[in-house]
Amino acid sequence: MMYHILIIDDDRDICLLLEKFLSKKGYETKSALNGESAESLLKKNSFDLVLCDFKLPDYDGLDMLKKIKIISPTTQVIIITGYSDVKVAVKTLKLGAYDYVTKPLFPDEILLTIESALKEVDQIESEDNLKKKSPKGAKSTIGPDTDFIQGISHAAKTIQKHIDLIAPTNMSVIITGETGTGKEFVAKAIHRQSDRKNKPFVALDCGALPKELAGSELFGHVKGAFTGAINDKKGCFELANGGTLFLDEISNLTYENQVKLLRVLQERQIKKVGGTNETSVDVRVIVATNEDLKEAVKNGDFREDIYHRLNEFRIELSSLRQRQDDIPVFAERFLQLANSQLNKSVEGFSTAVSKSLREYYWHGNLRELRNVIKRSVLLCQTEEITPDCLPVEIVEPELHASDIISNDPVEMPTDLKSVSELAEKKAIIEVLKKTGNNKSKTAEILNVDRKTLYNKLKAYNIDM
Repeated sequence: MMYHILIIDDDRDICLLLEKFLSKKGYETKSALNGESAESLLKKNSFDLVLCDFKLPDYDGLDMLKKIKIISPTTQVIIITGYSDVKVAVKTLKLGAYDYVTKPLFPDEILLTIESALKEVDQIESEDNLKKKSPKGAKSTIGPDTDFIQGISHAAKTIQKHIDLIAPTNMSVIITGETGTGKEFVAKAIHRQSDRKNKPFVALDCGALPKELAGSELFGHVKGAFTGAINDKKGCFELANGGTLFLDEISNLTYENQVKLLRVLQERQIKKVGGTNETSVDVRVIVATNEDLKEAVKNGDFREDIYHRLNEFRIELSSLRQRQDDIPVFAERFLQLANSQLNKSVEGFSTAVSKSLREYYWHGNLRELRNVIKRSVLLCQTEEITPDCLPVEIVEPELHASDIISNDPVEMPTDLKSVSELAEKKAIIEVLKKTGNNKSKTAEILNVDRKTLYNKLKAYNIDM
């Protein structure tokens, strides 16, 4: 399929450079040096995507974006600007822009954004075709892309640079981060930018597997290998042959399956459970964990040799509370998705809601934020989400200040942040006492990963 792209920028040299670069990549391009010329081209031609500079001689980016969406609602728009501004970024997404990128433009980065935006064009066309073919009353299940959303914070940009760097290689990758930080989305982004992008991407949650079935899920089994094995079955390695295998919660694999996995990584051959024949596989392995694998190796819970095999490159995902500048961007995108899924048209967030979203702790990170936004959109009966649509724990966090003050007068809190920290410290100490200082059990009870718990122990100087 030939895609048509319109470039809007008052710098003729930039237009020529982008036209030359994109033409070499197989795109049909046209340029306009101002908004009026662009508007004329949009009315006469059909464009799949528009690259639009935010500052034009006659319009700003927001006005131009509105005009583009009126003339051609399905055209994807990428706004380009010389400076980064959270409020502007959120406004552009709210008005329907696919993304907001800052100068200087790097060829590989802008190409990735363009390719991702054009996938949305394909999805819209597929949805339209499905609607035409579907019986009356049938609804399409095709929705907008819910994969990796790039933020605007320094941490987000660093992650994207790491993805760009590692994707073209065949190196194994370990992705670390708290629950809900988007580890699988990053793995998919690596796959989409790799030479394996047209081959399968297979994901397996090792944490959700019964231990006795992990070998079968990974490597497959032959008929009669165990009770219930009524047919031969392909495992994930075989299903992902030529592509990428993503193993989430890798630390949950048993010692026996860790040994088998190491052999596959070394020999690139698998043997099905109950089988005798070996099958060659060509699979790139990406794994994820919310635990500290180095600590697991030290404790004897994870093999050191397999750790070094997998740790050819590491990507560490920051928690959402460490990336507050990204929260409005993620919230806006999740709002768009929720509107599409629930057939609603909520326009945005009240000032109080925006403040609450930025200040909340977000234990579940992006996953929790996405669920909160979807619930809020469902409850919302006005043009914007108001505090009454949010869960009460976000609007009014329970701090239990009186308990802390009465039980620990020496550590009298001086502000709300101190109250929250003291409550957290007290909870950790109490659970550690009840579990006999079992940190794994403590992390489980507190519903955090072990790495987070260790960080808290260090931050609060808890030595037990």
